[in-house]
Amino acid sequence: MKKVLANQVQEFTTNQTNYTTLQLNYIPPKHHNTPIQLNNIPSKPNNIPNQLNNTPIQPNNIPAELNNTPQHHTQKSSPHIPHILLPTNQKGGTTMSLTINPRVQQIEPSGIRKISNQLINYPDAINLTIGQPDFPTPERIKQAAHKAIDDNKTTYSHNAGLLELRQAVSTFFTDKYSFTYNPQTEIIITTGASQAMDTVFRTILEQGDEVIVPAPIYTGYEPLITLAGATPIYLDTTTTSFIPDPAQLAKLITPKTKAIVFNYPSNPTGVTIPHKTMDELAATLTNHDIFIISDEIYSENTYQGEHRSFAEYPELKDKLFLIHGLSKSHSMTGWRIGFLLAAEKWMQQAGKVHAYNTICAGVPSQHAAICALTECQDTPAAMNPDYILRRDYIYTRLSNMGLPTVKPGGAFYIFPSIKEFNLTSEQFAHTLLDEARIAVVPGTAFTAYGEGHIRISYAYAFDQLEIAMDRLETWITNWRNKERHIVPNPPLL
Repeated sequence: MKKVLANQVQEFTTNQTNYTTLQLNYIPPKHHNTPIQLNNIPSKPNNIPNQLNNTPIQPNNIPAELNNTPQHHTQKSSPHIPHILLPTNQKGGTTMSLTINPRVQQIEPSGIRKISNQLINYPDAINLTIGQPDFPTPERIKQAAHKAIDDNKTTYSHNAGLLELRQAVSTFFTDKYSFTYNPQTEIIITTGASQAMDTVFRTILEQGDEVIVPAPIYTGYEPLITLAGATPIYLDTTTTSFIPDPAQLAKLITPKTKAIVFNYPSNPTGVTIPHKTMDELAATLTNHDIFIISDEIYSENTYQGEHRSFAEYPELKDKLFLIHGLSKSHSMTGWRIGFLLAAEKWMQQAGKVHAYNTICAGVPSQHAAICALTECQDTPAAMNPDYILRRDYIYTRLSNMGLPTVKPGGAFYIFPSIKEFNLTSEQFAHTLLDEARIAVVPGTAFTAYGEGHIRISYAYAFDQLEIAMDRLETWITNWRNKERHIVPNPPLL
């Protein structure tokens, strides 16, 4: 193998641009008379003037008059030593043309945070933007983490997570939903459900793939799809009470379709899928070779009937990624524990992505999660009556104000229509914050199909919800009596 090494560096200036000339020392191979190939020389950045570049071997934009080395050179007794030119800064270091991944530039900051980040300027506002339980993490779970720390259980775990936790996850789903995943090969403990979603997308998606996304939907999926080089294809649910229609889904499936994402109970609507519709969706998806990604993080916060998982359909299991976690069910948002479950052949690949991303989930948090699944199984049932009370109160107040609203069946969000006000959802949210001191999330944070709606989280203390609804009712009454004005949109940070 031929080697080319830097042997001599010189500096000079042309046309007010500093350059470093890198002289290359050719080390000839033994018993060969082979041309020097310069293919492995690092490409030069693209910030040297184009008009100075016409030499075959040079990287882009190196001044031709300063570099006219042949593209390759046959070995002789005194080979010509090629030079490569790099631009230099005033301190003598070479400069680079720094760029950002255009896919990153394409995505937007979370529409949820755009509003909540403004609350620092409104200390008297009622914040209804964040989907985070207002209950503390159960004491027993916290003590399990304390004990793990005291016992110095703070080193790495297996990449897939502690086997004891994976066994607890498997047992939970078997006992509650009657399906089983092998804890040895089909379960990965992730740093929250969001990391599980990112792992799945980066494992399965390629440039040009399409992912069907029922919309409106949680703000976190679309950016991850885009970053993976794929394209989201939206299934409009605004005319079907936010429930995905199987016939409409079938029309969107093309040879480019790689996957479909489900998130039910839904963020932002709180809607659950009726069992009959689930059966129809499963029948549709059985006939197509596409991945199903089901984010069921709110399954334990279901208030009408029993939650049904897509993993309960044996015909779907071989192409299903199930995402879950403890953030909502056990009020553990900051502990960052999620679960990813799938067939072994897929998990062998997803495990590589996960391991290089985060190595493993935090080990004290994993010990806390073991306690949550084995000793605190009744925690969601203890919280849900309060959520139901809040949901019913908010739904009744909104309905009495004349705001069309689909009653949520789960999660802790409600998604009323604000179309009568003839404002965009962002204008409405900004105006409400400025005039009524209530922070809500614009519907467009959840794709363009959320326009004409706002998301209200009722994961807040009841007295705060009462104050917020009183303020909202007063504001709406004043609007309808034409006793208010529109506040221009402030900058979104």
